[in-house]
Parts: sequence; C-alpha cells; structure tokens
Amino acid sequence: MSGVFVTDGKWHKTLAVVRSLGRHGIKVSCGESTRLACALFSNYCNRKIRYPSVKSEPAKFIEFLIEELEKNKHSVLFPMEEDTINLILNNIDILSEKISIPLVNKHTLSLAINKGKLMQFASSNGIPCPRTYSIEHLSEINTLKNKIKFPVVIKPKESSGSKGVVYINNEHELEREYKKVHNLFPFPLIQERIPSGGEAIGVSAIFTRESKLVASFTHRRIREYPVTGGASTLCESCHRPSVEALAIELLKKLNWFGVAMVEFKVDPRDNTPYLMEINPRFWGSLQLAIYSGIDFPYLLYKVARNEEIPEIKDYKIGARFRWILPGDILNFISNPNRLSLKPDFFNFFSKDTTHAIFSREDPLPVIGTMLTGLTFLYDKNMRKHLFLKLGILTK
Repeated sequence: MSGVFVTDGKWHKTLAVVRSLGRHGIKVSCGESTRLACALFSNYCNRKIRYPSVKSEPAKFIEFLIEELEKNKHSVLFPMEEDTINLILNNIDILSEKISIPLVNKHTLSLAINKGKLMQFASSNGIPCPRTYSIEHLSEINTLKNKIKFPVVIKPKESSGSKGVVYINNEHELEREYKKVHNLFPFPLIQERIPSGGEAIGVSAIFTRESKLVASFTHRRIREYPVTGGASTLCESCHRPSVEALAIELLKKLNWFGVAMVEFKVDPRDNTPYLMEINPRFWGSLQLAIYSGIDFPYLLYKVARNEEIPEIKDYKIGARFRWILPGDILNFISNPNRLSLKPDFFNFFSKDTTHAIFSREDPLPVIGTMLTGLTFLYDKNMRKHLFLKLGILTK
C-alpha cells in the first residue's frame, strides 16, 4: 500500500491516526516542528519528520512539504490541525498535483469554522441554534445589554473547544469580559447559554467527494476539561437518532467531503438539541470511534484513493474513551466534585475502555507525551497554544 503523510504529531488524535493506518499495513510518515511529539514515538510511525513551524514559518513549511512530496512516495496527506489545514488549502492547487488531500473546499470550511455564519446557515436550514449576537463596534455592547437574556457565553468566531470561551452571568460582567476576549479574538460572538444538565453529543461522519455518507458515529461526553466545557476526557459511544439526523442533514446541506464532527448540547428543559459547532477535522476522541468499529482514518484513506466503500451503520454501544494524561487528571484536580465522580476517577482498568495514549502493544507514546510537555516550557508559541487549548486567556 502507498504511504500516508500525517502532520501535527504532537496530539493524541494524530497518534490514533498513525496507529489506525499502521495496523492496516499502511506506511506512515508523521511530522511535527519538534521531535518531542507523542505520535512520533509510535511503533506504527515508519518515518519521523521534523519540519518548519506552521505558525511561525508558514512559507518554509510549504517549501518543505513540496520538496518532501516530490522526493518521497506518499499517496495521501492528512493535515490534522486547523492552522495546518488552512495553510494547505491556501496552497491547494500546487499541492493537490502531488498528492491526494481529502479536505472540503476552502469556502465550505470557512463557513463551517465561522460560528456566526454557521449559526445563520444552520438556522435557515431548520437546525436548532442558540440565540447568537455579533457586533462590529465595541460601543454596541451597551445596546445589547438590554436585549440579551442572561446567562450568555462569549466565544471566538473561529476557534474550537474552550479557547477564549467565557461564561457571563449578568450585564455587569459583559463589557469587561468581552473586551478581554476581544483583545485576543477580535469581535467574538455573544451567545445564549444552554443550561447545564443536558447531554453534550458529538456526531462524527465521513463523506465521499460526491457528499455520499460513508459512516457516522455518535458519542456523549461524561467528563471534559475545563469542567465548564472543553475537550472530552471521558466519553461513551451511543445512539441518538434525532441528533444524528440533524448532524447528517447539516453536513449534506454543506456538500461536505471528508471527516467532520458536529457538536450539540441538549437543553434539559425541553430536550431540544442545539448546534454548538462543527469540528471540520479529526477530533480528540477519535480513538473511541476506531475502538467501537468505525475506523475513520482507514476509511478516509480509502475515500482519498476513490475506493468503493459500502455505508457502515453499526458500531459498539457503551464503549468508553479516556484521556488520562493530562486531560482527566486536570479535570480531577479542578473538579469540585472530584471525590464523587461517576465513574470513579481511580478506576484505571475499566472494561470496554480505550485510551488516548496508553496501549500495551504500542507503549512508547506515553514517554513521547511526557516529553511533549517540555516543548511547552521552552517554546513560547507552543506555550501560548496550550493555554488557548485549555481556555486560559493570555497575551
């Protein structure tokens, strides 16, 4: 089988991709701007590549990538992080001549990652969305105070997870906190906050170039970090037919190609699922889908090569995914209910649980994960990126 080049080896979702493809006998080259990256330590990583930083040296990264694709045999490119995806899409004409890149087009991606535009598009197509406000001048905040029903959430227009997300309980906090977020993410959205108590549901899917559904997978979050809303540290496979129908309908309306995960939050007052965002790439709990029977990386490899794939509908229900290092540890430390968590934090050997990093057959990424932490200590850009990932605002 022809090889795959996977970018952004620092993250555990990349490790899931490397392991998935490697187990299918596909040669995997994985790259990162540092050699201290967990996916590079995997037994399934055939070539470990260090490349120029996508963030600080984008032009050099593209130069490197073109040279790499000309010198070495790769049939498919998997860009894993948003910055990498955007940079590759900006250079898609020249890169697509050298390799298959299973990404949706730039226009659709722009719509999907801009929460304001996405909410407008989804609402116009009958998808329930939280009431959302967008401003163009800071002076408009005072006018909005009288229109908004609190509590609300301030969130960047084009970020994911908990980066720059702040919860506001009253009008006195609004202007102060809005300006703090605005300094990092200009003119963020103000959005109705859906009450806690309802399920947080993720519906993942993969589509062919003709927007034909290949497979979908649903999970619910059990724990996350930050505890107020962020990346899953413990989640479980499930079926939620009504939510799944909304997610697939939305992605089809967008003429989606490749993978995506659509996130919903269920309002406990009336059980209405509200759209939160689209994650237009592989997601953090990817390993759960693979473990449950929907091998998204291998399916995307086949889609990229235009191979015929029958639609896959069944997967294991009740399987769990746990991101212990450092995700669930951080949840435990910051969670006021840490001693009464269900399931128990200290149940490290639970049946039917797969892990983000730990694997008996592929143990070295644990060391890689620990060493990855060093890059956040000496690299200012990586440290800032980590803080934003964890929802910590910093200049």
